[in-house]
Order: sequence, then structure tokens, then C-alpha cells
Amino acid sequence: MKKKNQSSEKVQGKKMSAEAADREAATSSRPCTPPQTSWFEFLLDDSLLEKHLQKPHSDPPPVQLIVQFLEQASKPTLNEQNQVQPPTDNKRNRTLKLLALKVAAHLKWNLDVLEKSLSVPVLNMLLNELLCASKVPPGTKHVDLDLSTLPPTTVMAVTLYNRWAIRTIVQSGFPVKPVKQGPQQPNVMNQIQQEKELTENILKVLKEQAEDSITVLEGALQLKRDFYVHTMRTLDLLAVEPGMVNGETENSTAGFKISSDEMQCQGCYDLGAVYFLQGPTNPSCYEKARDHFFRTKQLVSKIGAASDHYAIDEKRLAGYCQACGVLAPSNVVSQPATPYSQIHNFMKTNNYQGILKIFLEDHLNNSLPDQFRQSVLRELFQKSQQGNGALAELCFKVCACNTVYDILHGQPVTVQFHQLFMKPSKEKIDFLLEVCSRSLMSDQASEASKRKIATFLKNLCLEIEDLQLVFMISSHELFMKMLTDEESKMVVEHLRKKTSRVSMCTKPVTSFYDIPASASVNIGQLEHQLILTVDPWRIRQILIELHGMTSDRQYWKVSSKWEVPTIYSGSILGIKDNLTRDLVYILLAKGLHCSAIKDYPRAKQLLSACLELVTEFSPKLRQVMLNEMLLLDIYTYEAASAQERPPPELISRVRGYLEMRIPDIPLRQVVAEECVAFLLNWRENECLTLQVPASLVQSNPYVKLGQLLAATCKELPGPDSRRTAKDLWEVVVQICSVSNQHKRNNDGRVCLIKNRDSTMGIMYRNELVSFIKKLREPLVLTTLLSLFVKLHNLREDIVNDITAEHISIWPSCIPNLQAVDFDAVAVTVKELVSYALTINSNSHSWLTIQADIYFATNEYSAALNYYLQAGAVCSDFFTKQVPPEVYTDQVAILCQFLREIDYKTAFKALQEQNSHDGMDSYYDYIWDVTILEYLTYLHHKRGETDKRQIAIKAIGQTELNASNPDEVLQLAAQRRKKKFLQSMAKLYF
Repeated sequence: MKKKNQSSEKVQGKKMSAEAADREAATSSRPCTPPQTSWFEFLLDDSLLEKHLQKPHSDPPPVQLIVQFLEQASKPTLNEQNQVQPPTDNKRNRTLKLLALKVAAHLKWNLDVLEKSLSVPVLNMLLNELLCASKVPPGTKHVDLDLSTLPPTTVMAVTLYNRWAIRTIVQSGFPVKPVKQGPQQPNVMNQIQQEKELTENILKVLKEQAEDSITVLEGALQLKRDFYVHTMRTLDLLAVEPGMVNGETENSTAGFKISSDEMQCQGCYDLGAVYFLQGPTNPSCYEKARDHFFRTKQLVSKIGAASDHYAIDEKRLAGYCQACGVLAPSNVVSQPATPYSQIHNFMKTNNYQGILKIFLEDHLNNSLPDQFRQSVLRELFQKSQQGNGALAELCFKVCACNTVYDILHGQPVTVQFHQLFMKPSKEKIDFLLEVCSRSLMSDQASEASKRKIATFLKNLCLEIEDLQLVFMISSHELFMKMLTDEESKMVVEHLRKKTSRVSMCTKPVTSFYDIPASASVNIGQLEHQLILTVDPWRIRQILIELHGMTSDRQYWKVSSKWEVPTIYSGSILGIKDNLTRDLVYILLAKGLHCSAIKDYPRAKQLLSACLELVTEFSPKLRQVMLNEMLLLDIYTYEAASAQERPPPELISRVRGYLEMRIPDIPLRQVVAEECVAFLLNWRENECLTLQVPASLVQSNPYVKLGQLLAATCKELPGPDSRRTAKDLWEVVVQICSVSNQHKRNNDGRVCLIKNRDSTMGIMYRNELVSFIKKLREPLVLTTLLSLFVKLHNLREDIVNDITAEHISIWPSCIPNLQAVDFDAVAVTVKELVSYALTINSNSHSWLTIQADIYFATNEYSAALNYYLQAGAVCSDFFTKQVPPEVYTDQVAILCQFLREIDYKTAFKALQEQNSHDGMDSYYDYIWDVTILEYLTYLHHKRGETDKRQIAIKAIGQTELNASNPDEVLQLAAQRRKKKFLQSMAKLYF
């Protein structure tokens, strides 16, 4: 015991002497320079690190600190027998590693900086510590990780490590000029040799895993979303107790943000370099390198060559691109096609929208000469006259572009424009105004150009007869900006004279020109602009102008089509400031309208502006807008991508909405409905079953239904599924039940009627069906289908049951069978199975349900069609055996398909005289000898010699000989089954 203490003191003494030496070295520097901070001081107080890193010229520099921290953390220890052992995993070493990570986070994980100053072994150690801190299990192959399901910081750590791996491989492939070194001490030489060997070992491992690293990075490039990497703050959170962090370090908004474009740019560059390195042994790699470098070049021109965490050497990139152009020539690497060649290709491929796009873009750079423009229009006009009527609209649009181009260059308006504009319409004027606006968007647009466009629009107003169309032009922002007050008055006066000549026997045209020329004219123009614009800034400006003219009017009533949900209107109309009230109401109404027509970008712009506005004065309305923004983000995500799993941030917000306990917040039912459908579709069953407050479950029928569905699906196919399914069954049965009423007939007798306008459940049946049609998760749809199928099969007058998966989990009886509206249940089953097949038309269970429905309603041809489809999808078009659970004895298409052949039914069918289906052509598909013998006897009895010979030929095939082994007979049966089913399927699809 005493010896142990002495050795321990000895080791401790060695450690303390080393630390003392560090401190002594730090204090023995020159008096004119500040003392150097040692790693030991940071270990004692890690708060010093951030202060040290904020100094402009810190000593030691950040990169040197990383080396010191990792060297101290990786120092071997001595045991009681003074034997060297690997470093222990204690608090001191963990703190040192965390300090090294924090310094790297301060440097924004810029590999260009780290690689210049750190050796391969040190950087390898640093990045491995980052992987551990980012919760990548040690020993796990990165290629086996599904990056789309990992937290953002974990994805970035994996990506960063594999980027460094292939960069190190590429760097090792370049020739290195040996550095001449002077005489060194033996211990220094030994250290250099050890580091060299360690570097070679690491490089060997990296090269062995090169393909895996490439695969990981290629997968990361498929993730079209922003990334986040650990900062000093998130690394501090990792040292806190896990229960206190509450998952913040895994949140998508925690950490240093790296945009998708930045990640794509650097990833493509690194992959291009490693593919180029592999080119001499695999020439196809040059093509991959070319594609990646070209993508890098595009992104550099978009976001720049330098960022906080990377820098692209543009000269080297240009050299790579030039080399790839020689080694793997392609049009992609060459210079982009000129507008002339693009238009020529578009004309050849009939891509007329591409032509129009080039013409519109050319209004800013003016690269197409007038003669070329006119020749394109002539060719389009000629094709239009030859019978291509769809080109009429395109001809006008190209002509409008040419006309505006001519006006800007001092040319007169052509006769062709007047011919095409002879019958103006709202669409034509909208496009013409768009072309005029685009032409003046350039910073080089002169005042002379603006005056030319203004004169053109003024003359256009004087020529058009339809005053509503004139109003569209004169109320446009471009028109109002460029015309002088005198010109505006002249236009108004001219049109007032024109309206006075309208015959009094006709219905007067409603127009703002009928208003006296006063301030109210401007009010009418502004109100019309207020109706048309969807730009939040412009809406605000118009309302400020309107309230400056008349402060007592309620401008939220200008359009009867502006609607906000009734549950919100009370809070909004209760705003005391009239301008703020009108602005909030109109922004929300326009935002909800854009969302309804699926114009999600504009909807987000409007709702974001409304959120920013109400945040200043109303926490209640702020939460309302956050809820609407959540609903919009769900719509946007579902419309953009139904395959890739949603980001964790969106799932977290959906959970937060369902867990919200803020009182007195008006809640729209549709928000909860979409949130529940969202969680069910992405299999977030735990959230619905465990985290939703009981009060919300009781008050919101969609939340209650979603919770029961999630609980049932979570238990399938386990034994507890019956218990959870019972609650869901009772809720759905109540929805499909109706209240009974008694009515007295004229003869005085009382009869029982069903009131189909009321329901005893938590929602109406049509609401339930509407909700189900928002679901896409196969297990959820299968569960609901089996429930309704089971309910349908309980009908007293049912003859043929419908089969479905998981049907056994539902109860087999209902206490009040008369209350169930079975007609509505039958309609619901048909609706749901039709919808389910739009989600997955290759689900054999859903196809079987559809077939059973048709069979139950005596539509046998349609039923056979779906039975054949069900068998085809689960047997690769009958090349494999159809599973017995798909073609059961109840579904058997031919008597000989049954496990025990039904000879009685087969013989009865063969005896029918009125058969017109050419059954003798199918004799080759019959493998049962007894049926073939009966056919031979039957045709002989009827004197049908030709058919008898066909049957004899079929029975005489050697593979049907009863003396054959069972394997041969089974193979013959399987072969005929396949051919028969394939021939039947060809008749239907």
C-alpha cells in the first residue's frame, strides 16, 4: 500500500513538474513582450480561452493551442510498474479535447486554415474528436449512415471528416520537394520519423476508405438544405448534463450555419479533385471531375470563391476545367451557347417558351439586333398561319417585346403590333406592362427612355375603347410614376369625353373615370392598386397614402373577396389604430388567398410581413401568425417534396404546436388537422401518443382521431393492437352512426327513420373522409381500410365478405347495429380504396380489396381485372408463384387453382352449351388430367371432333404423365398457371 502511494506521488510529481516547467517557460520570456499563456491555465479556467481568442494577435496563436491541447490529452501515462499506457479517459483529458474543438470552432472549421498549420495526425485526431462530440458511434462506417435522418451537426461532422479525407489523399498525390534540414538532435529526428510513419499509416487507411468517403460526399450533395456545425457555444452545451440541454445541440438552428450552396460548392470542388486524381487509372473519372468542376464554377459565380469556412482557388479551378476540357471534352465545359444558337435550337425543338424567356431577358442587355428579332417573329408568324394556332399568343408576346425594343431605340410602332393588338385583353395588357417594366429595370435606363415608354402608354390609353382596360394601364405603378400631372389630367379629360358619348340606352360602364376629377380620383386609383398588389411594402405605402387623405374610412372593406377566418377577425378588428388594423387584415387576407391558390412564396412574404408587424404590439396575434406560418410551411414542404424526410426543425415546430398550452389563443381547426396528418405521414407516432395535452385531445376531434390512429399503428401487429384498436373502432362506428327518429304516417302508424343530417360521432363522415385523403403513410391507410372493411362486413345483408390486412384486430359485433349507416360505410370503403390506389397502385392488398368490392356488387369483369393486377404485382407479372395469402380459395380464378380441386363446379361449367369464350384455346393451360379426360369424353359425346383432338393433344403431353415424379408434375402446373394468368392479364391491361 505504501509502495503504491509512493509511485503515485512520483507520477504526480512528474506531472506537476511538467506543468511548472510550462509556467516557468511562460514567465521567462522577454520583458518587452506579454507573457505567453500556457495550456495549463486554460485547463484551470476555460473561460480564459474565449478572451484569449478575441485578441487580435494572441500568443500562442489558435492553431498552436489545438496542438498543445491534443498533445497533452494524448500523452501516455505510467502505471504502478512505470510501464507506458495509453492516455486515460478522465475529466482532464476530456476538457483538453473540448478546448481543442472550441478553438477549431472559433476558426469556423475552415480546412484551408487547419491543413496549413496542423499535421495529418493532429488533424485526424481533431476531426475524430468532432465525430465523437457529434454523436457518431465509434466504429460505424460512414457509408452506412443515412444522412437525411441525422441531426444537422452530425451530418456536418461526417461531411467535414470525409472532405478532409479525400483532400488529404489528393494532396498526397502531388509531388513534394524534400525540405533540406540542417543537423538535428537524435530525439528530434526520432520524433520526425515517428510522425512520418504515423502519417503514412493514416494515409493508407484513408486510401482504403476512399470510395466510402466519395460515396458519403455524393450523398451529402443530394441533401438540398442548409447545414450547421458546432460553435463554441454548442460545444459548451455538450459538457452540460444531458437533461439540462433539452436537445438544443441537435436542433437545426443551433450552431454555425453553412448554406446549401456553400456546401455544394466546396463538396463539388473536393470531389472533382479526387476524381481527377483517379483519372489516369479510370478515364471515366475525368467526366465526373468535369461535371463537378463545372458545377463548382457555377456556384462560385453565384456565391463567390471565399466564405467564412472555405476558400476556392479560382486559378486552380480554371486549370482543372481547362484540363478536363482536353481530357474529357464536352459541350458542358465549353462556353455557354450564344442567344442566337439557343434560339435556333429552341426553334428546332419547338421550345417556344425558351424563345420568349430569351427575348424578355434581352431587354436588360440588348444583345439581339432588331433584324434578328424581326426574322424570328416572321418565322413564328408563318408557322402560326400554317395551322399551328397555339402560336398566336406567342406571336403577340414576341411582337410586344420587339415593339418596346423599337420604342426605346426611337423607332415607330409597327403595323403588325396594331394588327395583333386589335382585340386587346387583360392578359395582353398584363404582359405588355411587364415588358415595359423589365425594360426600365436596368440601372442604365435613362430619362429619355422613360419618357418614350410613358408616351407609348399614354397613346395606348387614348386608343383603347374598353375603359376597364384603360384603367388597368392608368392605375399601374409604372404609368403613375412616369406621367406628369398635366399628362394624367389630359388622359382623364379625354376619356371623360369618350364616356359622355356612350349611348344612354345601354348600361353605363362602371369606371373610376365617372368620378369627378378631384382627390377622390387618386383614392380610386390607390384602392384599385391596393386590390391588385401583393407586395407587402407597396400595400403599406398605399394605406399610408389613403389614410393621409381620409382617416375615417375602413379600407379593409375595399374588396369583398378579402376574408380572414372568423375566429381571427375579432382580434384584428379590435386593433385601435386604424392604419395598423387595415394593414394586418389585408396582409393576412392576401396571404391566406395566395396560400389557397398554392402561390406559397408570395404567401410567405405576406405572412412574414404580418408577423413582423404584430410582434411589436400583440403576443396573441403573434402566436396566430406563427401558427399560420407553420401551416404554410407544411403546405410548402408537402408540395415541394413528398419523398425526402422533412427537416427536424419543421417536425419540432409541428410538435410544439400540438404541445402548446398558451391560453386564449384563437386556433383554426385546419392547422391541427394538417399537423396531425403531417405527423402520421412521417411516422411520428410517439409524439401523438405521449406528448399531446389531454385538453387538446378532448377539444379537437382531429387530434383525438390522430392519437388513436397512431396508438393502433404503433402496436401493429403485436398482441396489444386489439386493445388500442377497440378505442379507434368505437370512435369510427359513432361517426358512421346516425340518430334515429320516429315519424307518424298519414294512416297513424309510427315508422323509424334515420336522420342522415346529424351524427353521433366527434365529426361528420365527410370530414373524416376529407382528413383521410390527406394521409399517405401505407400502414395508416391500411389500418383505416381494414376498419371500414370490417364494419362493412357486419352488414346483415352482405353475401360476400371483403378481405383486408389486419382485419382480425377489430371487434366482431356492434351493440346498436341498426344505428350504423351501412350505405355510407359502403360508399366510404369505395372512396378510400380508390384514394389509396392513387398513393400506391401496386399494393396487392388494396387491389384485392377493390376486386372484392366489385365482386360483391356483381361486377365480375372489373373484379377479375383487379384480382389479376393483385397477383401480377406480387409475382413480377406471374413469373413467380402468387403468394397463397393473395390468391386464396375464395379468390381462385380457376377450379384447378384451389388446394383441393373443385371437380363438381368444373364439370358443371364445362357442360354449359352457351359458351362463346373460345375455351378450347385455353386447353394447353389445364394441368389436371381428370379435367382433360372429362373434356375428351364430353367432346366425343357431342361429336365435336376438332375440340376432342385439341383436348387429346393437351392430355398427351409427357410432362402431365401421372407416372412422373411430383417435382415434374408441380413444375408443369406452375408453368401452366403462369402462362394462363399472363394470357388473362393481357386481355385486361
